[in-house]
Order: sequence, then C-alpha cells, then structure tokens
Amino acid sequence: MVKVDRTAFSVASLFDEPDEKAYWLSKTPYERLQALELMRQVVYGYTPASARLQRVLAVASFPPG
Repeated sequence: MVKVDRTAFSVASLFDEPDEKAYWLSKTPYERLQALELMRQVVYGYTPASARLQRVLAVASFPPG
C-alpha cells in the first residue's frame, strides 16, 4: 500500500485570498518572463525546431489594371 506524504501539500479554503499576486510582484520582470516561457513550453511542448520563430512567405498575385 502506498502512503501519502501529507507534508507535500496543504488544504486551503477557496474563499481565502490568494497570495499569488504578491509572489509575482516580488519577482523581477526577467524572472516573470522566464516563468512565462516555462509555462509556454509545458503547454505547447518544446522542441529545438520550435524555439525559433517561423518565417512565412506569401506570394500575392493581383489582377492587372
């Protein structure tokens, strides 16, 4: 039987004020951008090919006149 490590999490009320705003305001803008990039990689996946922006080339043909 697997035992749960009860020190690894805490239980809180949904009505408690979250302290996330204070946490992120205590971070530098660079640290916030690093965290944002990490979340982007987690959600969309990370591959070396997707680390760069793609170039898009579109040829538009217009009728004469």
